[in-house]
Amino acid sequence: MSSNALVSPAEEAATVIAAVLSDLRSGSHRGVVVDSPPGAGKSTLVVRAAGELAASGAPLMIVAQTNEQVDDLVDRLGARSPEVTVGRLSAVDYEPSARVRAHPACRVAAKVADLGSPAVTIGTAAKWATVTEGTWPWAIVDEAYQMRSDALLRVAPRFERALFVGDPGQLDPFSTVEVDRWVGLSWDPMQSAVAVLLRHNPDLPVHRLPVSWRLPASAAPVVAAAFYPFTGFRSGTGPADRRLAFQRPAEDVLDDVLDTAAATGWGLHELPARFTVRTDAEAAAACAALAGRALIRDGVAESESGSGPLTPARIAIGAAHRDQVAAIRALLPPEAAEVTVDTANRLQGREYDLTVVLHPLSGRRDATAFHLESGRLCVLTSRHRHSCVVVARAGIAELLDAHPSTEPMHLNVPVKFPDGWEANQSMLAHLYRT
Repeated sequence: MSSNALVSPAEEAATVIAAVLSDLRSGSHRGVVVDSPPGAGKSTLVVRAAGELAASGAPLMIVAQTNEQVDDLVDRLGARSPEVTVGRLSAVDYEPSARVRAHPACRVAAKVADLGSPAVTIGTAAKWATVTEGTWPWAIVDEAYQMRSDALLRVAPRFERALFVGDPGQLDPFSTVEVDRWVGLSWDPMQSAVAVLLRHNPDLPVHRLPVSWRLPASAAPVVAAAFYPFTGFRSGTGPADRRLAFQRPAEDVLDDVLDTAAATGWGLHELPARFTVRTDAEAAAACAALAGRALIRDGVAESESGSGPLTPARIAIGAAHRDQVAAIRALLPPEAAEVTVDTANRLQGREYDLTVVLHPLSGRRDATAFHLESGRLCVLTSRHRHSCVVVARAGIAELLDAHPSTEPMHLNVPVKFPDGWEANQSMLAHLYRT
């Protein structure tokens, strides 16, 4: 985090981006890593770097992790550099989205040979793994911390140098099969692509984007302290730059929580302590009702980019499990039917004005590794531009104290900081202070 208060966020971010691009242009490194906090402009950097590399005349490949990310990058490339030809690698049955069709110079095909040698070829890591011929001077790997190392190994023969961009504080790669046999190995496939890359290439330059343009001044220091304690970052906006206000007065306890969140950036709706099934009906109903009340009260969001009404499209509800998402979605009132309700995994990379979060440890008897994972809570509590409301049953702090981490320690496995126990305690402490 910058200690020079006289340097504006824009200047500080520009200095880092210039250093990243300088390392890219120099060609003296086989890889460049960029760490980014939530909302720091990862996609903007990827698009800018892609435009500059394409302008040099060298063909470029971009690797993203999901089809949604690929389509978003195609859209951004079209907006920033419409003259750059783009090839969108896809499955045979892929139907181009409106964003892809809107690009003036984008061709879609299932094979590289059918794309017509574009300046930029973009696809998911899974699709690139099926490409067995051709090499590109440059690659950009987006959301590289969410890419498994074995996926990187499969696409590495396709490029000579690469830019790796991602958020080290969010969800790690996951698997639905047992992976204990590989734990401790330097090429463990369940490590992120960046982790394995740096273990084998410790001299590669690592840059850190210092500013979050998404998180407001009320959230950046809280999220930084909980999930990025050794690097930190600051908000690109000041305390007076954003405002969320409700036009209708408060009528019940849910409205009080929303008013607190509007005033401070954070709100905690705490239900009575009780052990519950995973799909806690009372907690799910509270999440749904909070979204409904925010809409009924005619919220208005004001920021550096203008002001506008708080619409369903600008509200999201996040939970840890798909069955919780289904329960919340079923309870949404009519006025909130279009509100986004999804898991942390699917909310990564997205942003909203107001978010409602069902705490992963709410109502639980134990604190498992899944529910303690710091990246999951980081994603859920870092999607908002104005305010975040956390719904939880009382007793989480006591649960954490009663269930310290019991996960086995493995030799030759880098320790990840902060751990989930510490991150949860830090976030809870702030919520109780609001």
